[in-house]
Amino acid sequence: MISSLRGTVLSAAGSTAVLEVGGVGLAVTVTPQHALALRVGSEAMLRTALIVREDDLALFGFDGGDELAVFDLLRGVTGVGPKSAMGVLAALSPSQIATAVESEDDGAFRKVSGIGPKTAKLIVVSLAGKLQQFTSSSIGKPASTASVNDNVLAALVGLGWSERVASQALDDAVLAASESESASVPALLRLALTKLGPQQFMGAQR
Repeated sequence: MISSLRGTVLSAAGSTAVLEVGGVGLAVTVTPQHALALRVGSEAMLRTALIVREDDLALFGFDGGDELAVFDLLRGVTGVGPKSAMGVLAALSPSQIATAVESEDDGAFRKVSGIGPKTAKLIVVSLAGKLQQFTSSSIGKPASTASVNDNVLAALVGLGWSERVASQALDDAVLAASESESASVPALLRLALTKLGPQQFMGAQR
């Protein structure tokens, strides 16, 4: 079982990152937000899950243990495969998933591509009582707002935006973010990228 990887990021685009570990390039499926936060040429450490099938070996990577734990729980739900589980994590943070399950809000999962009404209800029913440690109120020591903001700003600058433009987008994202989004680097990064828009991104790369 491959439980983690540490190596140089060779590429990161869409939902795939390639890390060079010991001279071997390993392709890892990640969320789009995670791929955007990875910087080509820098070292990265991913928590991973290896999915073994008769005709395939697939690695799925995560920024931390919470995402990996929720990924494993989601895969235990009937009708939820690894790709659907990644889709849920791309749309919702672990704390948001926990909150949706706790409040029996299956609508949050129906918004995820590939998750139908029946599967959404199964997620809520199957995970009831299993996610308390991921709710905002039960996280022992959440990341500080400054730390989250610094990481998001570094990711935006690494993607090519100037620090001035990135800072403005971050400020706008913080104002629009919910409490749980403000404490999550992937969620806040997603909001900041939405504020910047694709046209500005293209301009930043020139």
